[in-house]
Amino acid sequence: MKKILIISTGGTFNKVYNPKTGNLDIDKTSHTLKTIASKWLCDFEILNIIGKDSLEMTNHDRLELLSTIHQSNYHNIIIVHGTDTMDVTAEYLADAELEKTIVLTGAMVPYSIDATEATANFASAHGYLNALEKRGVFIVMNGVFGSYEKVKKNRSEGRFTQIMH
Repeated sequence: MKKILIISTGGTFNKVYNPKTGNLDIDKTSHTLKTIASKWLCDFEILNIIGKDSLEMTNHDRLELLSTIHQSNYHNIIIVHGTDTMDVTAEYLADAELEKTIVLTGAMVPYSIDATEATANFASAHGYLNALEKRGVFIVMNGVFGSYEKVKKNRSEGRFTQIMH
């Protein structure tokens, strides 16, 4: 298995209910990823940065992510990211032409509410990354795998789909 860095940037994947405010807040400790890893009996390097809903992400946040990736010794990276601007971040990273393999994933439903989708997406991203034999930026969501250019969020269907050109 490849040595993989998991970068958690926030997103719905990491949201938990806050009983004081009634809001879904982003857990910046990666409790979800640690729980998945412990049940999988895998040891992941998990790095928490940004900690935002993707609708709140700025180009400054993307620059921080790019810098983190660039400085990392890891060549295989999974990024847990919010789904609304996942494609924007993926394109930003692809434009940097990094010599790394990067897979973005996330969830439409918080793990804390229903663990199924987040776990399936993360497991799929992990498996896909291990099977990839080329560098680039990819998205894995809802059972759809591929280049960031071909996997997009279909808002009318409420899921990710593959774009055929």
